[in-house]
Amino acid sequence: MSRAWSVTAAVVSAALTAVAAPAAATASPGRGQATAPQCAPARPATDFYAGGRVASQPLIVPRSACSTISVSHIRDVADASDRCQTFLVGFFPADGSAATYTDPVTACAERPSTRTVLASGVPDGAVYRVLYAVEYIEPTIQQVRYTVWH
Repeated sequence: MSRAWSVTAAVVSAALTAVAAPAAATASPGRGQATAPQCAPARPATDFYAGGRVASQPLIVPRSACSTISVSHIRDVADASDRCQTFLVGFFPADGSAATYTDPVTACAERPSTRTVLASGVPDGAVYRVLYAVEYIEPTIQQVRYTVWH
């Protein structure tokens, strides 16, 4: 990889083929997590569906002490009791080289404040998309609401 990100990344095909999921890391704000209060929230809009995944519009890591990308407040729009989803992050280098993707992570929002880390060691200014695996496409493509912390 051309950048020293401490994320587990793999180049994936245009169809965004899944790779094995690692154990999820979670952080609860206010429980001694030094980075949690320093991360800024974002509610990204959906950009497209492809290869069984929905991708957010591109996001840019803001200038801050936060070095992680996390998700919280996860909710299936059609089923409010479904608060788990499998996410991954795609990074898009400024030089136009191939995107890299983290391994998928299953994130659950048992409590709204629970954050699940998807990537760490992320530099300010990094351009990325959050993707989630779709569990159903009928009668419509699954829509999941979530908050990104970066």
